[in-house]
Amino acid sequence: MKIQRKQSLSFERPRRRMVEEQLIPRGVSDTRVLQAMATVPRHMFVDAALIGYAYQDSSLPIGEGQTISQPFMVARMSELLSLQGHERVLEIGTGCGYQTAVLSRLCQRVYSIERIPTLHTKARQNLRQARHANVMLKCGDGLLGWDEYAPFDAIIVTAGGFASDIWMQQLCEGGVLLMPEGEHGSHRLVRRRKLHEGVEEEYLDTCTFVPLLKGELRR
Repeated sequence: MKIQRKQSLSFERPRRRMVEEQLIPRGVSDTRVLQAMATVPRHMFVDAALIGYAYQDSSLPIGEGQTISQPFMVARMSELLSLQGHERVLEIGTGCGYQTAVLSRLCQRVYSIERIPTLHTKARQNLRQARHANVMLKCGDGLLGWDEYAPFDAIIVTAGGFASDIWMQQLCEGGVLLMPEGEHGSHRLVRRRKLHEGVEEEYLDTCTFVPLLKGELRR
């Protein structure tokens, strides 16, 4: 416990610099998001060999051809959800669990789906070590959503592609779906709000994400 506490303290300054130099100057202003980014230990979600790069402004490999998104993109997407603290959020693409951890500081509960078993296991270990308890994880096909716990107040997708009709069905009225839409590594953040009649769409930042794939990966 003492070793873990000492290690956590040693990363407080890089985490604070990350917020002050990477996030605030680029327009992230939601105080709850900034606090979450300043609190969640990103170094606990990267591989040991890359721990020295944990708070740099870049994505990093996490294995299986996947990445942990750069801090700015995690903060930006979290802010675009406009979470107040009472929401139930579905995340498609757990990865190493870092975005999941940030969301867990902003809402009541996060339900997260990962299609790659090794990453699902890694995320579970990371989130347990970082003591994020209001999270439920599932290994499966994210395109199918998680009907058992629907409807959700928000759905966030952390891989680039096109929306599944099922996601909109699993949103509550007034709920938001946020995802990087596009293909071949060229994406744009799209925020859709489910209304009583129809859907409201906003097209936002250009970005690059790993591709959204169908089905659970079995080994």
